[in-house]
Amino acid sequence: MALRGTRAADHAGSWYTDDATKLSDELDRWLGQVPASIDEHDLPITSARAIIAPHAGYQYSGPCAAWAYKSLDLRRAKRVFVLGPSHTYYLRGCALTTFEKLATPFGDFQVDSGVLAKLRETGKFSDIPRHNDVREHSLEMHLPYIWKVLEKSVGNSHTWPTLVPIMVGDGDGAAERSYGELLLPYLEDPENAFVVSSDFCHWGRNFQFWQYCPGADFTKIRTLSSRAGSQPEGAEPPVHEFIRTLDEAAFDVIETGVQADFVEYLHLTDNTICGRHPISVLMAALELLAAKTGSLALDAPKGKQKFAFVKYDRSDLARTTSDSSVSYASAYAVF
Repeated sequence: MALRGTRAADHAGSWYTDDATKLSDELDRWLGQVPASIDEHDLPITSARAIIAPHAGYQYSGPCAAWAYKSLDLRRAKRVFVLGPSHTYYLRGCALTTFEKLATPFGDFQVDSGVLAKLRETGKFSDIPRHNDVREHSLEMHLPYIWKVLEKSVGNSHTWPTLVPIMVGDGDGAAERSYGELLLPYLEDPENAFVVSSDFCHWGRNFQFWQYCPGADFTKIRTLSSRAGSQPEGAEPPVHEFIRTLDEAAFDVIETGVQADFVEYLHLTDNTICGRHPISVLMAALELLAAKTGSLALDAPKGKQKFAFVKYDRSDLARTTSDSSVSYASAYAVF
């Protein structure tokens, strides 16, 4: 199908400023707060072609996202795949944009019509309904940061990469692995980069998620009474420390590079990681890449063909069942 029209920057002016000068200054400030090196690598990390980064309003997640984007190496990129979850409608499997361009306060990105056509030919992708595409924030929130990184590393916007927006919906581990197989040829091309859009634990009243246990034995997780409205009796350590333990366990299992272990972790904990499906898809693709190149993901160095986490933050420190918090994390992968 022919792509048409420009997707509006629907969340500019609310989730982030629509003033290009102010937005540029804000992103520069957060990027400037990130150290010049991470894990003994100067930034950007050479061949760090994939990241996980959050997608909340910039006032909450912008500083955390900067760690992923300062790690990302786009110096050779000719296209950037952006994988994010659907918040606006139920989606089974994966779906592709029908827009030709994606607007930002800085200017428009060109969508890669050729790659989208090849993905559609597989018969495995539906089309994102255009009104849902515009309303969805999980993909849009990454566009200004991608622009800023390209501006710093490449310079001339006329030679910038095209984008491949993919919305990743519900599916089991096997289905996610099948999508990973479809993306594997694109991972093998060093001129492709990947952005995975995800926040981590969504806890509390706003999300109807009140899981808690006193340690890391997640078989003992219980649901706190939502009527308590105060620090639950016997909740030691505090709720926000359990949330950290829950998220850090997710980071640990993602860093193994074993997609099946991440799927099992989700089954055990029900952690409300909104981008769990896109994370799982790219984990599967990276694991397949590692197997194909003869380097098992489990044995690879940190960040090599698997994700390495570099930053963790939360919107608030939840203490009572009346509180709510969202967790944010940044990670990179080299391949």
